[in-house]
Amino acid sequence: MIRRIQMLINGAWLDALSEDWTVIHNPATGDPVAEVPVGGREEARMALEAARRAFPDWASAPAEERANLLHRAADFMRGRLEEISRWLTLEQGKPIRDARKEIALAAQVFDYYAEEGKRIFGEWIPTGSPHIRSLVIRQPVGVAAVIAPWNYPVELLAWKIAPALAAGCTVVAKPASAAPIAATEMIRALHDAGLPPGTINLVLGPGRTVGAELVENPISRKIAFTGETETGRWIMEKAARSIKRVSLELGGQSPMIVCRDADLEKAVAAGVRRAFSNMGQICISVNRIYVAQEIADAFIARFVERTRSLRIGNGLDPEVELGPMFNEEVRRKTREHIADAVAKGAWVLCGGCEPEGEEFQRGYFFLPTVLAEVDHSMRVMCEETFGPVAPIMRFRTLDEAIALANDSPYGLAAYVFTRDLHTAFYIAERLEAGGVGVNINDVTELQAPFGGWKESGLGRELGRWGLESYLELKHIRIALDTPG
Repeated sequence: MIRRIQMLINGAWLDALSEDWTVIHNPATGDPVAEVPVGGREEARMALEAARRAFPDWASAPAEERANLLHRAADFMRGRLEEISRWLTLEQGKPIRDARKEIALAAQVFDYYAEEGKRIFGEWIPTGSPHIRSLVIRQPVGVAAVIAPWNYPVELLAWKIAPALAAGCTVVAKPASAAPIAATEMIRALHDAGLPPGTINLVLGPGRTVGAELVENPISRKIAFTGETETGRWIMEKAARSIKRVSLELGGQSPMIVCRDADLEKAVAAGVRRAFSNMGQICISVNRIYVAQEIADAFIARFVERTRSLRIGNGLDPEVELGPMFNEEVRRKTREHIADAVAKGAWVLCGGCEPEGEEFQRGYFFLPTVLAEVDHSMRVMCEETFGPVAPIMRFRTLDEAIALANDSPYGLAAYVFTRDLHTAFYIAERLEAGGVGVNINDVTELQAPFGGWKESGLGRELGRWGLESYLELKHIRIALDTPG
């Protein structure tokens, strides 16, 4: 019998009131992995009510007490790393090495915010009168509803839960319906660490019911969401009715600019890794590559050679570098983007189809694909593919490259490779993105803000900025009696 998981509401593990279940399948094999309860609006309301009841005590608990519990949960996560990582690979498909990294990073997030929560300071403001004092303090916003996607279902949920709890908020979490198992195990670690009932709640079910209730119910005072831009627009609209605070990390279409003086080997290795890691199913994946005309031929040749060397297979194999795609929907979109590009004149230099072999027949596998002779009339250059496709376009001047990179409604991340410091700053300061990586293929840093410009989102996660998004400012103005 496959495993059944449950929801956590007010400290109790529960099935859905409807007694409905859905089955999670391994994207590499199609085999059933676990049964998941299908909750609805009623379970979401129950969880929100539990979080509201728990809020006063958790908000007033000493920061040291909250920190100790978060540290303990992180220790539980590390102690269960192999178990949780295996569940993550089974349900999501990513290689086990990447799953281990995700769980370890999630535990690190809880440790970081455990300490950052101790540094929620106030301010003493000068006034215009010797008999008046002004004090500004920070207090938790209230019940936080946090919603995470399937591509990084543990880490991206941790980015939300950890600062919320450290700030003194209580939480209702909704993991991705199609990949909730490892996220549930992370929340189990919080429960087992001894968080009071109702402080952390977990509801499983569709976004159209569970997610809608979390957003629309006036109990939630903060919504933190990572996912598609269209869903983010809907959340903004619904949250506005109760004037709720929102943090939205939405779609991306990240450009990579490779200048003529770039370290070619470093740029190729970084580009291949960021374009194809997790099968391109990353919001900050390299989606468009712009290469200086002078080095384009050499760059493309090495990029294709390195791409062809990647090992694809079942993520449980420790030697595998790329697992399957998550489901047929994302694989179909990848095929459509490639077909559109080819129809408009692009060349497929490698990949472009499913791999051959018996071991690939039952899963959602697809070969990492490199396209050349692309332009901005093609969907792959203006829409988020969310698949293993690297389109490469040539440029002649830096200003042309910057204009091409900014020619997008998205602005989450961008990358620049150059040996010249002036060039690096010239490009980085002009790119319309929330994060720019210079000679590096990642813009995430636990201590630094993460988020997007334009239609890539609103607000920031990570660092002290991620904590501040769960805090309200309060001004206390005090009149003092005149001495004597």
